[in-house]
Amino acid sequence: MPVETLAEREAALQDLLALIEPVLGDHLLAAKIAHGELTITVPATSIRRVLGYLRDDPNMLFKELVDLCGVDYPERERRFEVVYHLLSLKHNQRIRVKVETDETTPVPSVVELFSTAGWFEREAWDMYGIYFADHPDLRRILTDYGFEGHPLRKDFPLTGHVELRYDDEQKRVVYEPVKLRQDFRTFDFLSPWEGGGGLLPGDEKAAR
Repeated sequence: MPVETLAEREAALQDLLALIEPVLGDHLLAAKIAHGELTITVPATSIRRVLGYLRDDPNMLFKELVDLCGVDYPERERRFEVVYHLLSLKHNQRIRVKVETDETTPVPSVVELFSTAGWFEREAWDMYGIYFADHPDLRRILTDYGFEGHPLRKDFPLTGHVELRYDDEQKRVVYEPVKLRQDFRTFDFLSPWEGGGGLLPGDEKAAR
């Protein structure tokens, strides 16, 4: 089977975009073909309509939701993007769909269209705090019960807010505020990276 070149792939994506543009109309905010991939941006309120069209139209048939993930751009007014990656086995095509939202505006859940979105949306909620309206079971999926914050946000502290350890006296795992202990840190004062300022082995030869 001949291998498709990048030029052939981009030409096929141009044809695909030409089919999509008149159907979506005002629901298509932006479209870009780069590195052999087609990315479209649509309003969050239109995501169910858009994905339903991409799934069911005979010229599309993007029936596989390969992935759904969040992206954080703290400098933006609508800081989050939700990114959907779709695959059409029938037409051997892929497409990426993006929507934008903020910390308080929910994105409609697409679980009714793609059952795989259930866990994907829970992960985006857990990691970024992106809320999905009408999700049947929106709760954390990767962090523990009572976890504070959303760890993939750019403003989440690298140390986290709490730490857990096994307390030998209580004979159970306990949660405590993070403490940056240095009890067991060893300092190598001969290392130039520690800034000790002392002589390094071999420096005495230069004095001669």
